[in-house]
Amino acid sequence: MFRGGRLFNDPLLVLRTLPNNLDHNRYGFVTSKRLGGAVVRNRVRRRLQEIVRLSRAGQDTAPDLGGRDIVLSAKAAAAVASYQELAASVRRLFAKGGLLAEEAGS
Repeated sequence: MFRGGRLFNDPLLVLRTLPNNLDHNRYGFVTSKRLGGAVVRNRVRRRLQEIVRLSRAGQDTAPDLGGRDIVLSAKAAAAVASYQELAASVRRLFAKGGLLAEEAGS
């Protein structure tokens, strides 16, 4: 993932993506101790998981890309970001990476 994948970032998150040989995406979430204590890290992780879950339910991710391994790493600023700010960041990074359905067709 770190050597062969593509990297996209913004002030809150880092997105790494790498094609896998599956027909579905696999997601990983990284929240380091730089964010704060366990409560803060778990809150950020839960928010990211819910944002991705909701985007998958709405079919926002491009179906014709095949399977991908996708890792979202939270930067220190994510600890104080609101849910809406995190959701906007995830959407922006998915668009940058060509992972959204409307971006993949372009």
